[in-house]
Amino acid sequence: MKVILQQTVQKLGNAGDVVEASPGYFRNFLEPRNLAHLATTGTLKKREEDLAVIKKKAEAAHQVSVGQSEKIIALGRIHLNMKAGDTGKLYGKVTTKEIALALQKAVGFEIDKRSIRNADEIGALGSYPIIVKLTPDVQAELTVEVLQEGQLPSAPVEKAPKAAEVEENADDNADDAEKA
Repeated sequence: MKVILQQTVQKLGNAGDVVEASPGYFRNFLEPRNLAHLATTGTLKKREEDLAVIKKKAEAAHQVSVGQSEKIIALGRIHLNMKAGDTGKLYGKVTTKEIALALQKAVGFEIDKRSIRNADEIGALGSYPIIVKLTPDVQAELTVEVLQEGQLPSAPVEKAPKAAEVEENADDNADDAEKA
């Protein structure tokens, strides 16, 4: 059956699209959540009138999610202090809810815990890359650093000197040794 999407539905289509959906999916999921309406001649005519408004709302939502993504990427990493044993294994696992709360404090806007990907294997101290999927086409990557409870985050590691710089320093040190 043909339906008109009112909002973007992942793996189905964008807001304003006319798509094919099974009757049960429409009746049990799309219609109760106001995600779609049945495509009749009257609703198709109204869709043409509303299409500009729907597209404008979708573009505004996209711009907001791009701005949020830039803020998350600018963070680079967040730190979580967790209880861990002597071997570095955590007492429990880091949940997406804990990551979402820490991220929410850092950026100042709400993050849905279901939008966090790659966080299911965090069970030990260390750094883990995660992806925050804000919309189907906008996502941000950052690193979660899991630290021992009470431990402070380490300073960023400076880049190692280039090979040419190391050789020059070695030559200078050799000259100084010959003079002595």
